[in-house]
Amino acid sequence: MDTDLRELFLEELADIYNAEQQLLKALPKMAAAAQAEELREAFESHLEETEGQISRLDEVMDALDESLKRKKCKGMEGLIEEGKEMMEEHEDSPALGASLIASAQKIEH
Repeated sequence: MDTDLRELFLEELADIYNAEQQLLKALPKMAAAAQAEELREAFESHLEETEGQISRLDEVMDALDESLKRKKCKGMEGLIEEGKEMMEEHEDSPALGASLIASAQKIEH
């Protein structure tokens, strides 16, 4: 692999890894805020998936005999912050569930 392409690949892996780590911290808060049992279970299920994705990224890095550079995924940081603001705005509202779903959809896309 070309050195520049390899560096780009490793940089993107670091970005994705950080995004998943941020999500790992955010999902339990989203699950706790969910009023509907089904929504809370969906967040808990997604948490398990996120843990699996982090594990797979660790395996990739081991296979490449590389370590990840520290990199902050600013995109995920912004999406999580936006979701946090929405949760606060709708904390005692029937719209809370809808705002959690909207935040989760943005994060997934």
